Formats: sequence, C-alpha cells, structure tokens
Amino acid sequence: MAPALAICAALSIAPSARAAEPAVSIPPPSLDEKAASGPETAVFAGGCFWGVQGVFQHVKGVTNAVSGYAGGSRDTASYEAVSNGDTGHAESVEVTYDPSQVSYGKLLQIFFSVGHNPTQLNYQGPDHGTQYRSALFVATPEQKKIAEAYVAELGKSGVFPTEIVTEIAPLKGFYVAEGYHQDFLTRNPTYPYIVYNDMPKIESLRKLFPQSFRPNPVLVFKAKS
Repeated sequence: MAPALAICAALSIAPSARAAEPAVSIPPPSLDEKAASGPETAVFAGGCFWGVQGVFQHVKGVTNAVSGYAGGSRDTASYEAVSNGDTGHAESVEVTYDPSQVSYGKLLQIFFSVGHNPTQLNYQGPDHGTQYRSALFVATPEQKKIAEAYVAELGKSGVFPTEIVTEIAPLKGFYVAEGYHQDFLTRNPTYPYIVYNDMPKIESLRKLFPQSFRPNPVLVFKAKS
C-alpha cells in the first residue's frame, strides 16, 4: 500500500457513513469538436482523481488517463502540498484519446453523468476542499467553447436539481501525480474508499454508456511502456 494516502483514503475508515454519488442520465452536447486525425488530450477535475481516472480508463477510444494536478504551479504539485487545499491545484486527470473513436463532447457527457457530481462546490462526496472542486481545464479555444456551451445547455435542461458549479479555466500546466496514485482503482478494487465511492461509477458507465464501455481498462504503466 502506498505511503501518505492523505484525505482520499483517510476518510475511508467509515464507509458505511457515505454513499456513492448517483449517476445522472443526461443528453449529449449539441456542440462537439470537429473530427481530428491525431490524438488529443483533455483535463478533468471531479474530486479524488482515483475514481475519475478509473472511469476514463474504461472508455473506448481513451488511450491513456493519468492522475495529476492542474490549476497551480509546478513547485507545489505534490500530494502532500495539494492536500492542504491552498495551492490552487485540483486533483485532475489528463485524458489522451482518439477523436475518431470518442469525441470531447462524449467525454464531457460521461464526466458530468457518471464521473462526478458537478453541483458540489469545492467538495465531492466525502472529500472537501478546493483541491476536490469540479473543473474543466481547457487546452484550446474549441474545448472552451464546447465546455461552456454544454454547461449552459445542461443548466437550462434542469437535469440537475441545483446549479452546476464546474469551473472552466485555461490549462496552464498539468503535473503528473506520484506513481502510487496511478491505476489506483484497478490495483485496489477492494479498498473501502474505492468500493463505496468509485466502483459504482464504473458500473454506471457500463449501464448508461454501453457503446462506450471497455471492460478492460487502459492502464497508465502499460500505456507508457
């Protein structure tokens, strides 16, 4: 087991006190990216990165999903520093994908539907602090346009009972998290925090997005080898 598992794991000692965030069936975005010929990347933040990474690793067309930090500086991009909640970082996942198989819009739909609850401000389930905020770190003007349009569209649709609080910010840097955080869900499927907070997300992905679901996840260490 990894050292210093801090907040995500520290709160796993009483799993019966929590329930996984429920999935929400939502429509796809009306606006999506144009077809591209090469791999693209997108950065998502939605609470503890273990679950967000695990969800995207099970999406067809995703070739890599890496846990890390975005929103702060390189100097404070470590789990120990970020867990203090004052570095500006959010626990994030950098998703590399093949746009001929899955679009940015589809990834957004999955993120808002099963990846996290976008109505929780500066927390996600049992994890509290700005480092667990809902955020989209956009790398291109096209991503920004699509993300803003989709958030507005979902807000008008009323599919969520309260306001979406997802931050949309320019990606100024993504810093890969420590090795023991990578592939955490896959390597620790019986870890209490994962069982109660994250494994239900994988099942929701399978049920709500059967055409996008891949039973065998793409793993960071294999993708980089």
